Amino acid sequence: MPPSAERKNAAPAAQAPAATGGVQSLERAFDLLERMADAGGEVGLSELSTASGLPLPTIHRLMRTLVSCGYVRQQPNRRYALGPRLIRLGESASRLLGTWARPYLARLVEETGETANMALLDGDEVVYVAQVPSRHSMRMFTEVGRRVLPHATGVGKVLLAHTPDEQVRALLARTGMPATTEKTITTPEGFLAELAHVRDAGYATDDNEQEIGVRCIAVSVPDSPTAAAISISGPAGRVTDAATDKFVPLLHEVAVDLSAALASSGAANGAGS
Repeated sequence: MPPSAERKNAAPAAQAPAATGGVQSLERAFDLLERMADAGGEVGLSELSTASGLPLPTIHRLMRTLVSCGYVRQQPNRRYALGPRLIRLGESASRLLGTWARPYLARLVEETGETANMALLDGDEVVYVAQVPSRHSMRMFTEVGRRVLPHATGVGKVLLAHTPDEQVRALLARTGMPATTEKTITTPEGFLAELAHVRDAGYATDDNEQEIGVRCIAVSVPDSPTAAAISISGPAGRVTDAATDKFVPLLHEVAVDLSAALASSGAANGAGS
């Protein structure tokens, strides 16, 4: 099919409203970006066509547009990779996610008395995007924006709990497993066993592994637009096993409420566009 014929046939589809009331070409473009992210950030056109069910000419047209906008770049091997302009969008979205989470973290502080945090997995590291501190004079403080390795943190454990073992091993090989205390898990086998326990329990703990005298309890935020975890942390003398039994159901409840709020925000934004 000549290029002019392709454009002629494709133009109505690109402008047609999608079933959700949006613009179909935009929905398709964002779907391709998400599929690229799921594939590790770099794919070929045929892979995208197989995964999405879209014809190659349609994908090629969408990818040309994304490349021209800087959201995708074409590699020397002719494959396509996520582009640098997405970084700025991701950083802004992470800040907003932390802002939206603060009322829910404040509820955790109100009901537990301990510091509450929200964290995301960014590449191979955990980054803290929100915190509400405890009112106790002795409290834990983690600077928003701080990055840590996941193997010594409760939030890191829940963020990796459902990642395939081979991917976890590859991550650990890249980061190493330095010990920050004598309680830190420092072997891949030990960490994978810990992740299995996290999956069974539905929550993770950092028991003096990041800092002696500090305990953390963490759960994942279900159906978050990006993998996210919330946690409470405090002195080991206060965050005891008995306290953990009380805190875990509350953490799950707040995580579900936060997830619902994030979903409704997305729906509200879509309805108002």
